Amino acid sequence: MKQKFDIITSTCVPLPLENVDTDQIIPARFLKATDKEGFGDNLFRDWRYDKEGHPIADFVLNDPTYGGCILVAGRNFGSGSSREHAAWAIAGYGFRVVISSFFADIHKNNELNNFVLPVEVSEDFLAELFQSIQDNPQMQVEVNLPAQTVTNLATGRCETFAINAYKKHCLMNGLDDIDFLLKNVETLPPAPPLQGGE
Repeated sequence: MKQKFDIITSTCVPLPLENVDTDQIIPARFLKATDKEGFGDNLFRDWRYDKEGHPIADFVLNDPTYGGCILVAGRNFGSGSSREHAAWAIAGYGFRVVISSFFADIHKNNELNNFVLPVEVSEDFLAELFQSIQDNPQMQVEVNLPAQTVTNLATGRCETFAINAYKKHCLMNGLDDIDFLLKNVETLPPAPPLQGGE
């Protein structure tokens, strides 16, 4: 899942629902696994499949009209429990960016830790994105991490977004927290000598 971020231009998958919580992103019955592999198969499982495991045709992930690596979601995305598995599922499915007008803080950090970029935009910009996707599902969005901008290429409208400087550096260089520490260990000051004593 470690991929360097720069500028991503993609079509979008729209999920115009508010208050999507982590149990809806990945149901609790799938939390027993401790390995990140395979979680994308169960992203939005109970919306995506019926009880017999058949795809629900009108759910957006099953609709071939939509595709791409950008998920556009309604306000308050990732609320509920703090399970990191939700971010694993989003990344495992292949989404690299989630755009919303508000993210739950813990989920937002979990996305960043799993190389998914949460882009927070204004309510007005989000509404315009949903309308542009509805008008033309092949429209594209450009997310420029170095410049911290997101652009609706259908209308030309652009907004800036905030991101922690450390996380920005890690995403642009494909580093997780351990990679960052290992990469910078040589620049750390030497430890003071141990003091002997009686």
